[in-house]
Amino acid sequence: MLAYAAAVAVCALAGAGAVLAVLAGGGGATVTFLVGAAFALPSVVLGVVVAARRPDSAVGLLLVLVGATAVWLALGELYGLAFTRRPGLPLSELYAAVSQGDWMLLYVPAAMLMLVFPDGRLAGRRRRWTAAGLLVVPVLFIVIVACAPAPYAPPFQDTPHLLRLPEPYVGVLGVAGLALLPVFLGLLVASAAAVVTRYRRAADDVRRAQLKWLTLGAAFLPLTLLLCWAGYLFMGGAEPALVGLAATALAIPAATAIAVLRHDLYDVDRAISAAVTYGLVTAILLAFSTAASFVVGLGAGRASPVAAAAATAVCAAALSPLRVRLRRWVDRRFYPLRQAALAAVQDLRDRTHAGQAQPEQLEETLRAALRDPELRVGYRLPGETGLVDAAGAPLVPGAAHVAPVRLGGHEIGALVRGTAGSRELLREVAAASALLVEVVRLRVEVSRALDEAEAGRARLLRAGYEERRRLERDLHDGAQQRLVSLGMAIRLAQRHLSDGTVNVDDLLDRSVAELAAAVAELRQIAHGLRPSSLDDGLGNALTMLAGKAPVPVTLDVAADDLPDDVVVTAYYVASEAMTNAVKHAGPAAIGVRVSRAGDRVTVRISDDGPGGAVIRPGAGLAGLADRVTAAGGSLRLTSPDGGGTLVEAVLPCAW
Repeated sequence: MLAYAAAVAVCALAGAGAVLAVLAGGGGATVTFLVGAAFALPSVVLGVVVAARRPDSAVGLLLVLVGATAVWLALGELYGLAFTRRPGLPLSELYAAVSQGDWMLLYVPAAMLMLVFPDGRLAGRRRRWTAAGLLVVPVLFIVIVACAPAPYAPPFQDTPHLLRLPEPYVGVLGVAGLALLPVFLGLLVASAAAVVTRYRRAADDVRRAQLKWLTLGAAFLPLTLLLCWAGYLFMGGAEPALVGLAATALAIPAATAIAVLRHDLYDVDRAISAAVTYGLVTAILLAFSTAASFVVGLGAGRASPVAAAAATAVCAAALSPLRVRLRRWVDRRFYPLRQAALAAVQDLRDRTHAGQAQPEQLEETLRAALRDPELRVGYRLPGETGLVDAAGAPLVPGAAHVAPVRLGGHEIGALVRGTAGSRELLREVAAASALLVEVVRLRVEVSRALDEAEAGRARLLRAGYEERRRLERDLHDGAQQRLVSLGMAIRLAQRHLSDGTVNVDDLLDRSVAELAAAVAELRQIAHGLRPSSLDDGLGNALTMLAGKAPVPVTLDVAADDLPDDVVVTAYYVASEAMTNAVKHAGPAAIGVRVSRAGDRVTVRISDDGPGGAVIRPGAGLAGLADRVTAAGGSLRLTSPDGGGTLVEAVLPCAW
């Protein structure tokens, strides 16, 4: 491939540069070589990467050639230094002739890159003519300058000319050389204009994003000018401009590679907006510093520390209120989606506070502001792993990108991207929407709690009626019948006691047996209301309950002296949870832990079963949840597939 061949050629030039650095005596020459190699390395490496990933595109080759220009600059500097020490270097006459006009070649790869970006092809007659001009004009200019009779620039002023024209043609040649300068400038402008034209005509967001990335990389060129200005203002020299050049040498190939390979890696609109904002702030800062230093320096002296301190204070005071307004102004022009989204969120918040809107309108507002009709706003309720919408219905994001909404370090919801919007913008909007999301989340939670309380109250009422009928039936069919039968038998015996036809001993034995059976039935009924084992404390009752379980149960009861209603509820939580575990999970072991912290008692029942348990209406856990809710507590079920089950009840305890 041409890109690989160009990379090999750049490496060969770098090797020649290393040889020239040695011939030039090292020291400054070595630094020049290293700087040139460092500037060229990002373009060459990223050009090879792009060529490998996009072999049918010329972008990779042009990136390598952009890096080659940095090596060529360093090579020319090194050749001049080496020629000063060793005038007899080979190819000196050829290099002296070419070097007089080769500066045009330095602009050609970058201009060609703008013409073919991002697909790597020259589409359209104008672009093909511009590309041809970029290749022909520099060559003509080099030939014309090489034929000029004037001595070459130092250190080649004594080097003989390779090409000489008759005297009558020298003047014409000079005019032709001067005429090529505006032509070349026009070609460069046409190359830059091609990027703008292509952006305006782009019909898809991908092409627009790629062109924005290229523009962002080129935006580092003005940074070099700002650093040069700052260097002359504060240091008396242009040394900081080298930092800008280094940043540009890295930014342009990096932005180009990202545009071609991963245009959605980051929100380019946000990056451009930030770059323009801070660039303008820096320019204004430098302008204020220059003016303030000049004005204050008139009275305090140019090099006075007072002048510098005063200039800095004036700049800080002037720019402090300006930065936020400048960011908004830039966003309106370069990042309209961000400005529209944040303004829409703020407007909804204000109207909600004034009672003119509802926070549930957040989803509709963001859809309009972000131009994403499929965007969803989800809310995360306590104790639940999934998201719900504003109506409380489950919301499944699927494969869509989710930007979490956090408040106070806790995740309270999420924005689910539909078909538009960048991840960075979605995260920023999520942070701005946190208060509205929290209000809606609390309202959903309160609404669901009220619904659950109403449903639980209805279930408890039905359960109470059913339990009352069961007790009535058990008493009527059991103990009551025994006692009635016993009374009738005793009354019959009383009537026949005087005639000696009744065996008193047998009658008394049968009566005692009937009474014992009736008492046993009454105790069984009473145990369903409140187990008698609780008379000796919750720990004793749970120990007896664990002893009847068919699997090992580990007990840890660290809560004593509890109110009776809390003790009864805690016992039934443990009993029902253990029964469900044994019945449905088939665990190898069960753990029961009761602890107290302040005015809260926590009952945890865990097993190592297969998990997957859910609270279903009418099931045992649903009734248990109603019992816990009626006691003023909360029940939480955690049962991932394959991860066991944890039932946790938190009960209020006023003692």
